[in-house]
Amino acid sequence: MEKKLSSVALGIFDGVHLGHRAVINAALAQREKGLAAAVFTFGPECALRKAGGSSGYIYTEAEKDMILREQLGVDIVFSPSFESLCGLSGEEFARDILAERMGAAHVCCGGDFRFGRKASCGAEELKGFGERFGFEVEVVGAVEYGGSIVSSSRIREILLAGDIPAANCLLGSDYFINAEVADGNHIGRTIDFPTINQDFGDGQLVPRYGVYATSTEINGKMYSSVTDVGVKPTIEGVRRPLAETHIIGFRGDLYGMTVSVSFHSFIRPERKFGSLDELKRQINADIKSAMNIL
Repeated sequence: MEKKLSSVALGIFDGVHLGHRAVINAALAQREKGLAAAVFTFGPECALRKAGGSSGYIYTEAEKDMILREQLGVDIVFSPSFESLCGLSGEEFARDILAERMGAAHVCCGGDFRFGRKASCGAEELKGFGERFGFEVEVVGAVEYGGSIVSSSRIREILLAGDIPAANCLLGSDYFINAEVADGNHIGRTIDFPTINQDFGDGQLVPRYGVYATSTEINGKMYSSVTDVGVKPTIEGVRRPLAETHIIGFRGDLYGMTVSVSFHSFIRPERKFGSLDELKRQINADIKSAMNIL
């Protein structure tokens, strides 16, 4: 069966922010011509390399795939490891990957997109290869918000500052974590506030430590929730950063399930409490604050 031709959006797409979405939407628009909407991207390790590894990648591979397929409706996502392709020349990438493997008839990229061995090629070279290998190239302009270009590095800084509303604006959707619920120390149950624990990925950015108003999706239903991001300084022995979420009005066993928690607003910094009773009183106050926000 002949492979369906595609319109391919090119980019690392760490965060899938407004600028990335402009490139992806340009590819999606080509569906009117009968082309499949495809994305070529790299895994989180490439975002770490590009950012210098200082603060981590924004979304895991699975989270990014959720945004591309479920939120944006992309048909095809090709996300090879950077190491598997970094040795290709620009010509080899355009011919072997775009034209032959992905069946590209239309290719979309940002003006700063680089490809080929040692990032030797850019948009102009891509246009030349397109003429040779049978695809047209559309260069999408940068997107500005608040007077500055939207970028993953800007969003990382905002998340590290805990400014969730600003991050959500630049991302184009709510910042979220989607991870398996891990077994914890069950302290929450002893103070009548059961919680779920979720780990961040290795090398993933961890937002500012503190408590957030969030919402949690379980089996298609949304619940208001409160999430503590940090190292649980009140509890002995917990030092790896994680997200601990109390889901308001929900009772049930979620261990082993993959759950999405969306962030809406920062409530307060993380702090150490003198006793579990003091912690319980603060959680009550956090829930009230979250409900007022949500």
